[in-house]
Amino acid sequence: MKLTDKKIDALNLELTIDIVKEDYADFEKKKIAQLRRTADFKGFRKGNVPESMIRRVYGDQVLVEAVNEVISNGLDEYIKKNSLHILGEPLASESQPEVSWKDGEAFKFVFDIALSPEVKLEVEKTDTVNSYDITVTEKEKKTMTENLTKYYEEKKEEKSAEDIDKEVTERLEAQYKQESEWRLTKDIRDYFVEKAAIELPEEFLKRWLFAANEGKVTKEDIEKDFDGFKADFRWQLVRGYLMEKFGEKVTDKDIQEAAEAFVAYQYAMYGIGNVPAEMIKEAANNVISDRKQIARIEEQVEDQKVLAKIRETITIKSKKISAEKFRDLK
Repeated sequence: MKLTDKKIDALNLELTIDIVKEDYADFEKKKIAQLRRTADFKGFRKGNVPESMIRRVYGDQVLVEAVNEVISNGLDEYIKKNSLHILGEPLASESQPEVSWKDGEAFKFVFDIALSPEVKLEVEKTDTVNSYDITVTEKEKKTMTENLTKYYEEKKEEKSAEDIDKEVTERLEAQYKQESEWRLTKDIRDYFVEKAAIELPEEFLKRWLFAANEGKVTKEDIEKDFDGFKADFRWQLVRGYLMEKFGEKVTDKDIQEAAEAFVAYQYAMYGIGNVPAEMIKEAANNVISDRKQIARIEEQVEDQKVLAKIRETITIKSKKISAEKFRDLK
């Protein structure tokens, strides 16, 4: 097997793998022997089917599997030997020559590989992000006051104007606090993504997204949503870099606690409170038995850890703002 690389630019390279019969012959031989032991052909006992018959029936399939195994080993070897941090998975190059699958022949395969960009970033006191203190105005309170008044009238509950006013104020303050916190998190992420100024191999990523989703999305879908994907992807790179820089790790305890918090929140959404701890723990264990759920929880925990460290360091400037102006922010 011969590996030849060609650097396209700082983030893209092309790897050509030339394979000859000697490279895949052993894999092929082992697979044929395995099939001879297990193949069920009428008139032959298992293990006694002639090799020629196995090759006639399964030869093409075995050849493809053997060559693909050589390719996989070659890619892994190249990536490890050169200590590469890659994005996505290697993709068959658009310049890949047509393959004629004939046993004993030599094969050429060309792959595009995208390299993870280097992240360099400092988190400093001079980094400043605005936090918005949204004021509750009479205009904002009016609609909610009318709705609550009607609600209590229909329920035939006695509520004074002062009680309703107090409840409206508390509800709006809680709502605005939540919206403000969401905005602060978003602005911190955007600030450090912009500060890091990470370049991405965009055309490769579009092709990789299309291939990885196996027909679930169209190329038009990817183009339409690509700006949002880029922002999220850049934040993942920044977050990963800062996790290491801050010396943070996601522990099993972190995952368990986050899963339990998620379960408790789900119960609360359905109006179920005071759920026994054992019941929450059992439901959380079911959540983290799913690999996809674990990956999602790990991301959330990483977000929390990194954002907490950032907030300890940077300058957060509080600004009073009306609800109308807050919602006009870009």
